[in-house]
Amino acid sequence: MFKDELRALVDGSDGGLASLIMDSSGIALESYARDGAPFDIDMIGIEFSVVVNSIKRATEMLEAGVAREVAVNTEKMTTIIRMLSDEYFLTLTLRPDGNLGKARYLMRTAAPRLLADL
Repeated sequence: MFKDELRALVDGSDGGLASLIMDSSGIALESYARDGAPFDIDMIGIEFSVVVNSIKRATEMLEAGVAREVAVNTEKMTTIIRMLSDEYFLTLTLRPDGNLGKARYLMRTAAPRLLADL
């Protein structure tokens, strides 16, 4: 159902490797990874679901409002997490030299379409 949209995110962003939609409990609804991606995108999503839940709790405690986006930049990859709702989030993982700005734009414009289908 979401595979085409996830593929478009990965293919449309320079350096895109993989993308997924996941619920806050760590269950992937759909994922897409380029052939030969050096990691398991579902495992990344599961691990980051813990981080997303911690960030949500922290922003609530600080009364900072709802977290919309988180980026994790490591030596081997950059992962952007965009909240679609209180229950679902979207991730896009890039090579470290990938175009972060374009990836963020594509995620922001895809979010309403994905949310409408959830």
